[in-house]
Amino acid sequence: MQMTASQSAAAAAPPARPPGPPVLNARIVAALSGVLISAMMSGLNSRAGSLALADIEGATGWGIDGGSWISSCYAAGELLVMPFASWFAITFTVRRFYLAMLATTCVIAAVQPLVIDLPLLLVLRTVQGISAGALIPILMMMALRFLPPAIRLHGLALYALTATFTPNVALWAVGHWSDQAGDLRWISWQFLPAAAICAGLVGWGLPVEPVIWPRFRGFNWAGFATGVPGLFLLATGLAQGNRLDWGHSPLVMFCLAGGAICLTAYVISEWSHPAPFIRFSLLARRNLHVGFALFFLLLGVLYSGAALPAGFLATVQGYRNLQAAPLGLLIGLPQLVLGFAVALLLYRKWVDARAVFGGGLLLIGLSCLYAARLDADWTWSEFLPAQLMQAFGQPMAVVSMLFLATSVVQPMEGPYVAGLVNTLRALGTLAGVAAIGRIELLREHFHSSVLVGHAAAMAGTLPGGFDVDTVESAIKAQVAALTAADCYRILGWTALAMAPFAALFTHIPAPVIPPAPRPGPEPAQ
Repeated sequence: MQMTASQSAAAAAPPARPPGPPVLNARIVAALSGVLISAMMSGLNSRAGSLALADIEGATGWGIDGGSWISSCYAAGELLVMPFASWFAITFTVRRFYLAMLATTCVIAAVQPLVIDLPLLLVLRTVQGISAGALIPILMMMALRFLPPAIRLHGLALYALTATFTPNVALWAVGHWSDQAGDLRWISWQFLPAAAICAGLVGWGLPVEPVIWPRFRGFNWAGFATGVPGLFLLATGLAQGNRLDWGHSPLVMFCLAGGAICLTAYVISEWSHPAPFIRFSLLARRNLHVGFALFFLLLGVLYSGAALPAGFLATVQGYRNLQAAPLGLLIGLPQLVLGFAVALLLYRKWVDARAVFGGGLLLIGLSCLYAARLDADWTWSEFLPAQLMQAFGQPMAVVSMLFLATSVVQPMEGPYVAGLVNTLRALGTLAGVAAIGRIELLREHFHSSVLVGHAAAMAGTLPGGFDVDTVESAIKAQVAALTAADCYRILGWTALAMAPFAALFTHIPAPVIPPAPRPGPEPAQ
């Protein structure tokens, strides 16, 4: 068969180069900045609800049982949206989907302090968890898609701030509004000024594009119908497990069993679907399955940062959030510099990211073992060395882990990885808090039983007896100290045991930074 002239020319022409990533310009930088700020505010909103829960329960009269659902509903909404946010962001366009989720979060934040009906508030908190939680995967998706290799590590450092900066600074933010300003409404309203700035940055930075309606032809309806209830039920079971005593609660068992069944069906559906929300086959890559397994455990270990000492000081010394704020600020504020310092370090050819990851785990583990020396007389200043080790260890572990895992991912695979990372992050945080809460409860019962037994035995040997109130207060303080020390030891040894597993990662060399172009010779006049 004879070839036409046009066909011959096409065959002789060199193959077309695949399109490269979008050029990083001022608009993209503005959009990324807006998404970053809103993602951090989303994390602050999530943490603030838990930290201010006691004050909210007292102000509204809902009590511990009713108030506990406020955080549970938000966490459930946040988890269920994580696998699906990237798909909807691509389909409706990032700009349109982001602005819609941001607007929903703002509207609920504005009216939430005015709601006095608990069932209505729980519905609003669930929807807000969905809308605010959807903002976080967009950050990683955009960082992997838009940032060139020369600065992508700094994008990962920005994402790491949502795990290392926001949760630690939340103590100060909540304490400021509840203890200093004395207005609990601003715990919800603090999101609004930042959201207005973010909407302007993203609205200007991203172009207006049409909705890709044909993507719905390949929508995985079975996966969506099983994944949403599965994640919601699992999150609810984990969040309420300790309060309702796990296996002794029909509700908790129903949530865990129902969630497990639905999620099994969801994974099967995703695995066989040609256009899944999460491509689980990516986990066949060593750095992804090793990294995500360690990341899941690391999220529980990070509970040792500010949450554990703040809870101890609240029980023993009666600390409010503002008094415990230095514990979080000592870790959180340095992240604005240390995260980027770790990124710069990973760009050095002589640096092995696996060693940086292992070193970060060692610092976190040593900080926990140091803090395990605590006693009932400790104040926040005694935690200073442990908090400084956490401040250095957390960015070393998180940023290097993200680099090792995402370096085996192509930019167009970013949405799949963003959904998977953030689902694991939300689930790992819930599981970690539930596990630590269970350990605290068991050790508290053990130490209380032992100390009360000793006190009862001594009472018979003292001729004048002892003051019951004084002894009860002393036992409570000692139980809290011993329980916190046990938790620190468990978390510390877990971090140290994880460190050798850094060697399982495939070595990833430092990214090559292209040299700046030299100016060419001036054209002859």
